[in-house]
Amino acid sequence: MQAFQHNLIVVLLVSLRVVPTLAFSPPFTLVRVPATVRLVLCLALSGWMVAGHPDQTTAVDLDALGYVAVAVSELVIGIALALALQFAFAALLTVGRTIDLQAGYAFAMIADPSSRTQMPLIGMIFAYAAAAVFFSTSAPGDLLAIWSLSLDHLPLGAAISADAVPVLASYIASAFVLAFGGGGLLLLVLLLIDGAIALVSRTLPQMNVLFLGFQVKAIVTLVLLPIAIAGSATLFLRMIRFALETMTRIA
Repeated sequence: MQAFQHNLIVVLLVSLRVVPTLAFSPPFTLVRVPATVRLVLCLALSGWMVAGHPDQTTAVDLDALGYVAVAVSELVIGIALALALQFAFAALLTVGRTIDLQAGYAFAMIADPSSRTQMPLIGMIFAYAAAAVFFSTSAPGDLLAIWSLSLDHLPLGAAISADAVPVLASYIASAFVLAFGGGGLLLLVLLLIDGAIALVSRTLPQMNVLFLGFQVKAIVTLVLLPIAIAGSATLFLRMIRFALETMTRIA
């Protein structure tokens, strides 16, 4: 009975390493899954990890380490791993917000039911496209492997390395550079349209430039958006692989 209670507590503690990614990080937050299903999945994955690493989990003396200290340590590791995916999709949403502002779609922001915040329209399209790439490749299996290997590198109760902060800092800069590369075509075309409309406004000051600009840029964005997404499929894959590589370096 004591062994069962110990294993149950260990599973709950290890779940803190998994739950931040499943609960708060895209692409999992983009899929409408009931909270009960997420909880059961998290516990099942935690049980699988514990069963595969008995030396790093069940043999740990939790009384000596302290339950609160171990829980905090596991939660910090889980948050650090979740931030890698979070930053990748945050970069895509930022690019989408920039395009929305330039194309005039910022007037029609949509609400994300998972975070209950206003999300950029083009950014959500980019995020769902990246999520489709994530689930259509080996990324979910690689994520499971990273969680499993993290118990080898950081056993239950171990503290995360101080190198995680500079790793995440350098990763953020690279992720945003890659994301703006995906939206570069649209941003360049919208910039050229702004320049052309500004030139027309100098020659025809009586024209309603604001009204004309929104119409032209909205139509051009709708035409070029499928081309930009199709051309960015490889870039989305690279961003996902980069996020997973960063998670490996953290854990």
